[in-house]
Amino acid sequence: MRSGRPWGALKGDDRARHDLARHLRGLVDHSELTLRAIGRHCGCSDTTVSKQLAGDQLPPWKFVEAVVEACTPDERHRPDRKRTTRELWQRAVHTRQADLPPAEPDLVDAHTRLVRAQAETIATQRRLIDVTDDLSTARRQLLESVQVEHRSSHAIAVLQVVLMRLSALISHLTAERDRHLAEVTGYRTEIEQVHRRLFNADRHRGQAKSQLGQAKQERERAAALTELLQDKIGRLESRIRQLGITTSDPEDDAAVVPQSTPLTADEILLDTALGLDRLQRLLDAQGAELSELESANTDPVDPAPETFDLASDARYRVLFTHSAIGIGIADVEGRILDVNLALQDMLGFSVEEMRQYNIRDLMHPEDGGSAWRLYDRLTAGEAGHNRVEQRFRRADGEQVWTHLTLSLMRDDHGDPQYQVAMIEDVTDRHLLQNRLRYQALHDPLTGLPNRALFLERLGYVFNCEVHRRVGLCYVDVDGFKVINDSLGHDFGDQLLVEVGRRLDHSVSGEGKLVARMGGDEFVILVENPAGVHTLVDVADRVLRDLESPIRIGGHELTVSASIGIVERPVAGTTAADLIRDADITQYWAKADGRARWALYDPERNAREVARFTLSATMPLALERGEFYVDYQPLVRLEDRTVVGVEALVRWQHPEFGRLAPDRFIELAEETGLVVPLGRWVLRGACKQARRWSDEYGDSAPFVSVNLAVRQFRDPELVRDVERILDECALPPHRLQLELTESAIMGTADEPLETLRALSDVGVRIAIDGFGTGYSNLAYLTQLPVHELKIAGSFMEGLRPAGEEDPVDARIVSTLVQLAHALKLGVTAKDIETAQQAERLHRIGCDTGQGWFFAKPRGSHEIGDLLGRPLTP
Repeated sequence: MRSGRPWGALKGDDRARHDLARHLRGLVDHSELTLRAIGRHCGCSDTTVSKQLAGDQLPPWKFVEAVVEACTPDERHRPDRKRTTRELWQRAVHTRQADLPPAEPDLVDAHTRLVRAQAETIATQRRLIDVTDDLSTARRQLLESVQVEHRSSHAIAVLQVVLMRLSALISHLTAERDRHLAEVTGYRTEIEQVHRRLFNADRHRGQAKSQLGQAKQERERAAALTELLQDKIGRLESRIRQLGITTSDPEDDAAVVPQSTPLTADEILLDTALGLDRLQRLLDAQGAELSELESANTDPVDPAPETFDLASDARYRVLFTHSAIGIGIADVEGRILDVNLALQDMLGFSVEEMRQYNIRDLMHPEDGGSAWRLYDRLTAGEAGHNRVEQRFRRADGEQVWTHLTLSLMRDDHGDPQYQVAMIEDVTDRHLLQNRLRYQALHDPLTGLPNRALFLERLGYVFNCEVHRRVGLCYVDVDGFKVINDSLGHDFGDQLLVEVGRRLDHSVSGEGKLVARMGGDEFVILVENPAGVHTLVDVADRVLRDLESPIRIGGHELTVSASIGIVERPVAGTTAADLIRDADITQYWAKADGRARWALYDPERNAREVARFTLSATMPLALERGEFYVDYQPLVRLEDRTVVGVEALVRWQHPEFGRLAPDRFIELAEETGLVVPLGRWVLRGACKQARRWSDEYGDSAPFVSVNLAVRQFRDPELVRDVERILDECALPPHRLQLELTESAIMGTADEPLETLRALSDVGVRIAIDGFGTGYSNLAYLTQLPVHELKIAGSFMEGLRPAGEEDPVDARIVSTLVQLAHALKLGVTAKDIETAQQAERLHRIGCDTGQGWFFAKPRGSHEIGDLLGRPLTP
């Protein structure tokens, strides 16, 4: 089985014609049309299309234009493709050399060319042996590289263990920091309580001072009154003595003297003494109270139920002075009032120098605003304290990264009174985090941003409203695996380093990012490009910078790159879609010839998606019975009777309808499903051949089944053929297996043994498409082959007399004579006219196949064609 008619090698030596032929072939390959459908659109046969695209002659512009229109169903893309194709065609016209007059080659010249071709083939085989030796050397080097990779894996494992231990250490340090922060928080709470007690003590001390002043004033007034009374008493005693008044016992006189009787001197003195006694007691009481107030003034008492201990103030001072964490106190305006030793050592200032600064003066200019916004939150009562990473300026001009905890002290009325800051130096941790982040976001080999940083930047582009368009170039180094496997991974790494350096040098700039995705793949992100031409300019610059050779270890390496370009609006797409489409487009550039860029094409992508859909649904299709087999008759040219049929598999897809082999055989080759599919076709064809044999006897046709290359290399092929022949009870000579010329001629000893084993079973072997490859005629004589099927591309030259191509006619005649000399049968493919059939018969061709005789059809229609000459 094959995926369709393979392109032959380009003929002639005109590079302009070759470029035109490659371009047209690429359009045909990327379209969903067969050569026959394109021929119908152009008004000619499929063999004419193959002939015009051979590269040895310049096709007319009308034909070229018809091919472009047929391969471009979307009319929007037709003008661009026509313009490009027209330029290639005009360049071929200008460089065309005058055609030499056709000369009829004789048999001697043909034999000479065959001998030369055979000599060239032998030389090629020798070169193939040299290449095989080189391949063995490369395999040994690959084994060595695997060992190096194993050692590298061990080193990576060791590094992973180191990273795990480092992570554990960071976790431990983080836990220690949290523990210290918890202790600091406890200390801060205790300091707040101390501040509250000090404030209450100060208030009570003020009240005591006020009471003490009042008591002193009352005592002074009492002392003045006492002195005044004593002075009056002295004057009174002096006057009594002057009057000569005698005294008597006051107790005897008190009972009999009425209240209206004038007091004697003794009574007056007695009353005065009693008053003085009461005044003295009052003064003593006031003195005791004054003593208590003076004691309270020297030892203040907290009016709260808990009395303030003098030891608390000492503990606060020790905590503040000797704490390992920097502590600073400032007023509500930010003026620094006091700092401890840890903060002095951290910033390099003394206490006196610190008191000359406002806290704003020591903050980093970029962080000052955020710190004061946190202070505003504190004063507004939105938080009790705030924690933030803050940069401060040292005395030597360096900056210090700190973990700042800011608290606000308030008075009894709730008004802010002081700021208390606890500052921890986290510069080493910050530098370590920066270093780890850099390592996590950059490629260790090239130093470029890695996939993680690229995705982060790409996510920012898609989430930022200022970005309206985005462009991506997906770069893949061509042939890197060959360099890596042949010269070693060390050379490959050095090559990647140089490629990354050139990319960064030629592309980096504002709005652009160069990153390594992994392996030999790089990406170039362009933000807000002016259009697709911006990305094309970037790709052209990259290709130019990679043209100059790279010298590594005495080797001069020339590398190229394949680049996929995607440019689109940010709206309506996602980052994943952008990366996927750019990657797909890069594969298109590599498939189109490498060392070039390709633009994303939605239509081509839709075909690729359809192709992937077919590949994904193919296994179930075989189980559901969606495949079926048509048969095309093989007609003996002598009497026009059917002697055999070729089995051609078809796929009746539930979504895409009926699919020809060129739509799915290549996919089956890639996925490996061609082996079970080919086995299914072989079994079905043999069963049908057995039914024909039972019904028609000797006039029943043999069945010819195509073998794919992968199926031919299956070690179970011979046993499968024997088992199927036994199951169907089909004589082996009624089965013919077809293989392409390149598959047979390129076989090694093991596949050659497979051919011989099949021939020993009795199965016929045919070479399909003979004449388009590079056959070794000497090698052909050693193969167990029974039939040669001439490629259909030669049939185009077999036109009526006066119109035929003498070269094609002579080639077909030579091939028939060669096959008969080797005692092989000859079958001509793709016969479409009666003149072709008649000419082939005169040349001596044995069998013919083509639409002139019959199109492929179901097995039930073949019986109508047996036992009689075909008359189209």
